[in-house]
Formats: sequence, C-alpha cells, structure tokens
Amino acid sequence: QVQLVESGGGLVQPGGSLRLSCAASGFTFSRYVMSWYRQAPGKERELVATISSAGSSINYVGSVKGRCTISRDNAKNTVSLQMNSLKPEDTAVYYCNAAPTGLDRKLGYWGQGTQVTVSS
Repeated sequence: QVQLVESGGGLVQPGGSLRLSCAASGFTFSRYVMSWYRQAPGKERELVATISSAGSSINYVGSVKGRCTISRDNAKNTVSLQMNSLKPEDTAVYYCNAAPTGLDRKLGYWGQGTQVTVSS
C-alpha cells in the first residue's frame, strides 16, 4: 500500500520555525520527485518546494525562497521541509507529493496533510 505520512505541523509564532517530515512507503522512493504543497482556506493548492530523485536539483516558490529548505533521505524514504522566519501567510495544510519524472505532480501520490498555523 502506498503511503505518504506528514508530521511536524503545529502552532508557531511569527518568526518561528518548524520542520515538516514525510515518511513514504509502498513505492520506489528513490525514483520519485518529491514535493511539498500547501493549501490555505479558500485558496488553491500551491507548490512550495520540489527536490529531484537524487536530491541534486531543488526548486522553491518565490515566497519561501531563503526561508525554507527541502531535503530528502533515500535510505530512510523521507523528505523534509525546514521552515524558518515563518509568517502568518504561511498558515496552511501542507501536503507531501510523490511523482515520477515527467508526470504531472497532481497525478502522483499525496499524503493526508499536516496543519501549520502561524499566529501570535
């Protein structure tokens, strides 16, 4: 059974930090592009960060560039998102995504999401 399980979300004050993790199973993790998406209430889901199968290519959405770091450990089948200098606009449900290279990410696998709330 394919599973993507996110963890690490919670309530944090503006300027604080969180580290999100995603544990994967049921597929060949090292062959998949891994991504983090987020969806705020009333808004469409947006791509936050992507990391290639070997971890050599990384991309971020402009609004988080310089504040977030995506990483993966193919030996542990995990992908993480370190988030620093958090802002209220970062509040959203964060989703882990897995997709083969060349496939529309929305057609890949999805986790259940973890809530991140940034509030004073």
